[in-house]
Amino acid sequence: MKTAILMMAHGSRISEANDAARQVAAMVREMTGFEIVEVSFRELHNPNIQSGIDACVARGADRILLMPYFLFMGAHVQHDLPEEIEEARKRHPGLVMEMGAHLGAHRKLAEIETERISEALDRLGWR
Repeated sequence: MKTAILMMAHGSRISEANDAARQVAAMVREMTGFEIVEVSFRELHNPNIQSGIDACVARGADRILLMPYFLFMGAHVQHDLPEEIEEARKRHPGLVMEMGAHLGAHRKLAEIETERISEALDRLGWR
């Protein structure tokens, strides 16, 4: 079976924010070796989640691991994203789709925040 990874981000009117999600997806593709790593957006930007699922199918995916690119367990992660998956199951009944965990509280996120704090302290001359 051919597995695809679909990152599901919130989406923003600010294109740079959406570009960042695409950059992370490219890094994920490189780090995992998965051929199909797509990005989709819940709101405010395309491709939407349904289009992201369709893109994975068009590239030959038999199953999709849908990864919420969200920090917190909010309404999107708890309700909206599972509803998107159910909607897609109606259009792709033979497709295996499962959702992974959101980013949540993770030590690596704290490491990134620590790096950003250090950068800001240096930039501001507060050391």
